[in-house]
Amino acid sequence: MLGFMEYVQNAFLDASHWNQDNSYSSLTATARNILDFPTPRGLRFNVSSLSSANLATSYDLGSIGTVDGSVSYLYSSIPLNATSKSLEIDLCDVVRGYRHLQELSRPDEPWWWERLRMCNFKLRQKRFLDVLLYGRMFLPRSTVEALYLRRLSPTGQIKVSCVSDARLKNGGTVLALFQRDVGKYSTELLYSTDEALAGIRGLYNFGPDPRKDNPPPNALAEPFYGRFSAGAELYYGAMNKSGGVSTGIRFVTLPAHNGIPITMTLTINPLMGNLSTTYAVKAGDSLALCSRFDFNVYSYESDLVIGCELWRHRRKLVSTAAEPTTLGDAKARRPHFGGEETAAAAGVLKARINQNGCIGLLWEGRVKELLFCLGPCTIPSIHIGETG
Repeated sequence: MLGFMEYVQNAFLDASHWNQDNSYSSLTATARNILDFPTPRGLRFNVSSLSSANLATSYDLGSIGTVDGSVSYLYSSIPLNATSKSLEIDLCDVVRGYRHLQELSRPDEPWWWERLRMCNFKLRQKRFLDVLLYGRMFLPRSTVEALYLRRLSPTGQIKVSCVSDARLKNGGTVLALFQRDVGKYSTELLYSTDEALAGIRGLYNFGPDPRKDNPPPNALAEPFYGRFSAGAELYYGAMNKSGGVSTGIRFVTLPAHNGIPITMTLTINPLMGNLSTTYAVKAGDSLALCSRFDFNVYSYESDLVIGCELWRHRRKLVSTAAEPTTLGDAKARRPHFGGEETAAAAGVLKARINQNGCIGLLWEGRVKELLFCLGPCTIPSIHIGETG
């Protein structure tokens, strides 16, 4: 389950019209959400609040042998309409699950941004617009992490994150990321002070260009109406004089598809000889299945993981006749089979098992005004179990 600060950061990206799914780093997001979910360790309690439309605070306290915690603050120059009451938050917005990708949208025109800003007298007096600032201090370790995120243009943004800890090399590390998304393709440039690492990522979407006027899609003409994407990444560490490269492809059905939603990916790391394939299917309104097969062409080692997520809905049905007005509303909306109304999500059960018999279970849900995560993880080969 997403933390409150991650939830608010997603609200900022949605409010600034940034598509998080159109990047190479999110190529296998669906498989990671269903198969690589972390199981909680120990007991952890979090209290958060969106005190105003621009300011959020969060306090965290946990016990894993020793008592620790953290204090975090977030500021957004854009007023956020995110729901801060845990009783009213849609679980689909805070639980990582099957990703329903939408049709690519045309980037906002620069003149529209300027007119929107000039219409607000208060914003006109500020130099830095569309900025998110985030800071967190861990206690008692006195570790500090910070994030600076700014939208530079309708198609670009910069993200700088840093960590300060005496246990790290040079006392900390800084990661800078520049992202550009024009809809048809996206690029990312990154640099990290850790080992002086520099890299580039890219993703290209085949099909119509959202920047041009295209005819409406004809899903009936294709048995599988979706989008095919291909991307790659290249990075090099100057201090250790080593690099890496990977490439991948993805096919995902779009909302106009009349059949069952599916997502397929293939990623290859030629230097290490790793090959990974994933297949995910949304078998119904409440069930998603996923499998992943990894193989190394050099050592002939392989691994198979299968998993699922099962949603539970309240008996009270919620009408979904209104059309989504923002990118965040569109992503949160799940397709419905048969045109029937769906109930509000009340919880989700995730399960996975690999070829070695390692089992992971996770239950995420809500009890009145309390959001919770509960799940054990068992490793039969070494007889270790964890419960959180």
